[in-house]
Amino acid sequence: MEDFNKLVEAEAANIQRQGEDEEERDPESNTLHQPLLKRNRTLSSSPLAIIGAKVSHIESLDYEINENDLFKQDWRSRSKTEVLQYIFLKWLLAFLVGLLTGLIATLINLAVENIAGYKLLAVVNYIEQKRYLMGFIYMAGANFLLTLVAAVLCVCFAPTAAGPGIPEIKAYLNGVDTPNMFGATTLIVKIIGSIGAVSAGLDLGKEGPLVHIGSCIASLLGQGGPDNYRIRWRWLRYFNNDRDRRDLITCGSSSGVCAAFRSPVGGVLFALEEVATWWRSALLWRTFFSTAVVVVVLRAFMEYCKSGNCGLFGKGGLIMFDVSGVSVRYHAEDIIPVAVIGVLGGVLGSLYNHFLHKVLKVYNIINEKGKLHKLLLSLSVSIFTSICMKLQTFNCPKGYYNDLATLLITTNDNAVRNIFSINTPTEFHIFSLTIFFALYCILGLITFGIAVPSGLFLPIILMGSAYGRMLGIAMGPYTKIDQGLYAVLGAASLMAGSMRMTVSLCVIFLELTNNLLLLPITMIVLLIAKTVGDCFNPSIYDIILELKGLPFLDAHPEPWMRNITVGELADVKPPVVTLSGIEKVSHIVEVLKNTTHNGFPVVDTGVIPPMGSPNGATELHGLVLRAHLILVLKKKWFLQERRRTEEWEVREKFASIDLAERGGKIEEVTVTKDEMEMYVDLHPLSNTTPYTVVESMSVAKAMVLFRQVGLRHMLILPKYQAAGVYPVVGILTRQDLRAHNILSALPEMKKSNGSKKGH
Repeated sequence: MEDFNKLVEAEAANIQRQGEDEEERDPESNTLHQPLLKRNRTLSSSPLAIIGAKVSHIESLDYEINENDLFKQDWRSRSKTEVLQYIFLKWLLAFLVGLLTGLIATLINLAVENIAGYKLLAVVNYIEQKRYLMGFIYMAGANFLLTLVAAVLCVCFAPTAAGPGIPEIKAYLNGVDTPNMFGATTLIVKIIGSIGAVSAGLDLGKEGPLVHIGSCIASLLGQGGPDNYRIRWRWLRYFNNDRDRRDLITCGSSSGVCAAFRSPVGGVLFALEEVATWWRSALLWRTFFSTAVVVVVLRAFMEYCKSGNCGLFGKGGLIMFDVSGVSVRYHAEDIIPVAVIGVLGGVLGSLYNHFLHKVLKVYNIINEKGKLHKLLLSLSVSIFTSICMKLQTFNCPKGYYNDLATLLITTNDNAVRNIFSINTPTEFHIFSLTIFFALYCILGLITFGIAVPSGLFLPIILMGSAYGRMLGIAMGPYTKIDQGLYAVLGAASLMAGSMRMTVSLCVIFLELTNNLLLLPITMIVLLIAKTVGDCFNPSIYDIILELKGLPFLDAHPEPWMRNITVGELADVKPPVVTLSGIEKVSHIVEVLKNTTHNGFPVVDTGVIPPMGSPNGATELHGLVLRAHLILVLKKKWFLQERRRTEEWEVREKFASIDLAERGGKIEEVTVTKDEMEMYVDLHPLSNTTPYTVVESMSVAKAMVLFRQVGLRHMLILPKYQAAGVYPVVGILTRQDLRAHNILSALPEMKKSNGSKKGH
């Protein structure tokens, strides 16, 4: 993080110096005839982000269909049988994603319930014998060892397995490649680490990691296994592209939520509302199919475990608060406390996001010091958590119970069931709930961010249910809503206030509680909490995305972006690098070595149009990707003379699925001196239908198009077509459309926006 901040700060300082020099030359007095943008600045961007434990170079994904000659030929040659086979395989992979996610979720729940359960039984046994010190030593030692296992695996083998993984999944589905995020090692460490961290009694949940686990399973199935041991079956290679892998990872993320809460519809809506940027009806059906498979697997294992074959895993292990047999009654006057819960959820959720952001910044500084500091931080949090549990007094006379112990000396899932319990108006006291709320606020803030797999769902549910139940106790005779239902509403409000989800949370809580009568008041609580939270700061996942430097494109452009055209934005970028349709090998190698661009417009000169000047014109043939150029150099597909190739020559050397492979690095390519003088015909490999915009289009409109279609490159064309006018004005990428990068190069846009608000 420190290196990343230094890079960003250096770039910002450079831009600021440019801005100060510019202001000296150009006073603030600006006539209407002068352009709003000062043209001598350069729009620069740093394609760096924190992935796992290191600052990585970030690239965008190719979600756009590359309609080159090879693709068109492949599409024309596909028979109906091959098309049906492709569709069938999509559904088969969706089924496998749901099946494997359900099986692994069951394994995690079985392991957590048994490991944590036997640990707690031993602690309770020591307490009953009044051997309190031995009970504490046993609990602290077990928690220490479990945390150590989880932390060592994450620090030494798969740093990308730490945390929830949801922000990175969200970025990937937005079009950002996140290296090593969905590998086999990450999957294994995520599974074992989640079992260890949750069993250790840390204030975290397995729900976020399950979303990441489902996405890892989907990615590995789509690419045929780990990178070093991939299955090269021909039918599976059709899925070896970013577009199909995106759909599979969407299925995996929804399956993970379903596995965490046994909420199939909620899982689909979570993917739609929170993580997915691009959606269509066919994807909706496949994600629903995957979640349905997950539910069937979970239900089958729960029925099997009821017979006592699963150790301490009986009905538990999966959060389920069934109030279908309870009469839920509320009246008009109950709207006031319900609204209060919503406001509290929005305020407390935004406060939680604010303080968690500060804690994560501190943790980034500590983690940058090395692996040992990461381990020490994780183990320190484990010891502190055990001490906090010990500081509470749990011994009580025979025949009595300690309400605080029912929430702390148990698994998190059982704690949720206890605090959600209905028809228990005297079971919990406000003082105990206050201690529980304060304790979990502190533990929730310091636990998230350590080097173990962790989820935010369960800690937030526990915190929200505590203040919800407290409000229910305070309302007492003034309401007919049960205290347990107040706890449910409190949990929903804090989740909406922190994560800013509404529809998916509403359905998840309905499927958790199994009672449609809660729908109206749950909707009110979620809408109020989200609205209040939005007034203060972004959602917690957006904060983490920004903190990691992931170039996520928001759904709504900034208002000031309508004041800039893409042509003006292109003017503050370096000149676009183009290639000829038939290009010399030496020039291709030079361009690849001296630039980091991933796409190059292919321009032909001297083209005679059907109706036009006999002298010829300049034609934009399309766009060729860097990966395809490297593939050409690796295969040494060179020509002795400058000429167009025949269709059979291309098919002899390339297949459409070859172009889906990532091409590697130019440093890995060896070209002889004689080969440098040869030529390459780029026409068959060029995407002849790239998305283009006219230079007069606003940046806001271009950004919406870029995000919704899932582009990697957007070409800017001149408004006027005439002799001597080059066919390409510039090219826009994801980094060019980020508000932060634009304002860094053009700070006067911020002033312009501020003055308009003032008027």
